[in-house]
Amino acid sequence: MIRLLCLLTAMLVFSACHRDRQKGGGVPDMGIKVARYDRLQYEAVVMNSFTAMQRMNLDFPRATKLLIEDVLGLGTVSDPNINERLCAFYADSTLLRLMAEVEDRFKDMTELEQGLSDGFRRLKEEIPSLKIPRVYAQISALNQSVVVADSLLGFSLDKYMGADYPLYKRYYYDYQLRWMTPERILPDCFMFYLFSQYPFGWMPGRRSLQDVILYRGKVNWVVCHLLDYKSIEDFLGYTEEEKEWCKANLKKMWEWMKERNLPASTDPMVIRAFTHADPSFVFEGVKVPPYLGSWLGMKLVEIYLKQHEGLGMSALLDTHDFPAIADVKF
Repeated sequence: MIRLLCLLTAMLVFSACHRDRQKGGGVPDMGIKVARYDRLQYEAVVMNSFTAMQRMNLDFPRATKLLIEDVLGLGTVSDPNINERLCAFYADSTLLRLMAEVEDRFKDMTELEQGLSDGFRRLKEEIPSLKIPRVYAQISALNQSVVVADSLLGFSLDKYMGADYPLYKRYYYDYQLRWMTPERILPDCFMFYLFSQYPFGWMPGRRSLQDVILYRGKVNWVVCHLLDYKSIEDFLGYTEEEKEWCKANLKKMWEWMKERNLPASTDPMVIRAFTHADPSFVFEGVKVPPYLGSWLGMKLVEIYLKQHEGLGMSALLDTHDFPAIADVKF
C-alpha cells in the first residue's frame, strides 16, 4: 500500500512538473541550449587540441563548413590541408587574444538560453510550422555577426564584446559600436532567422525604399514583440534624445518623404540613407536617428496592425502588401 501511494505521488509530481513546462496553449518550453562551438575553436587553436579539431568536423560539420567556406573564405572543407590553414588563420596574435577574452567574457549562457527558449516558444505558438533551429556560438574573427543555414543558427561572440571593447576601436566607427553589445545577440538572432524564413520576394534593383523599410519593419516588429521590448525605440537602442526626435517627427517625416516621392525610389543611395547605421542627411537642421528606415517601417506596421485587429504574426510575416501598410492613417 505504501509503495502504491509513493507511486501515485510521483506520478502527480511528474504531471505537475510537465504542466509547468507547458506554456501558451500546450506548446512546450523549447529548452534551447547554445552549443559552445566557440570553445572547440579555442581548444583547437590555443590549446593545440587535435581532439577539439576532430569534434569540430564530426559534431559540427555544417557549422565548420559555413565557417571555413562562407565566413572566413579559407577554401573548402574537402581541401587536404584545410585544418592546418584554419589553425594558422586563428594563430594570429590579435585573434588569440580576442579568443581568450571572448571565453572569459561569455562563461555563462543561461540568461541568453532562457531568452532564446522563451522567444522561440512564443514564435512556435504563433507559427506552429516554423522549424526551431539548432543554436551555436562561434568566433568569426570579427566577420559575420549571425549566420543562418536551414535549421542552423550561429552567432559570433567576438562581435558582441561591448561598445567599449578596445580592439573594436581599430576596426569600427563609433556609430557601429553601440550595437556590438551582448544585449544585441538575442534580437539579432531572431531577426536574421526570420529574414531567412521569410525572404524578400523581389529582385535587386526593383526594390523600392518603401519595400525595403516595410519588409524590415514587419520582421523587426515581430522580434520586438517576441522579446517584450517596451517600445520600438528601445528595440533599436535609441538614446533619450533620439526618442524625443521620433516622438515629434513620425507623421512629419513620412509626409515629407511622400511629397518627394521617396518611398517609390529604387536609388541605392536613397535606400542606404534611410537604412544605414550612420544616416547621411539632416532633417530640419537635426541629424536623423540611425536605421531611420527600420524605425519608420516598424511604426507604420504598428499603426497598420492597430487598424487591422486580429492580424497575427504569421499573416504579417507572409504579407507583401506594402502599399496597404504605407497608406495607413495617422
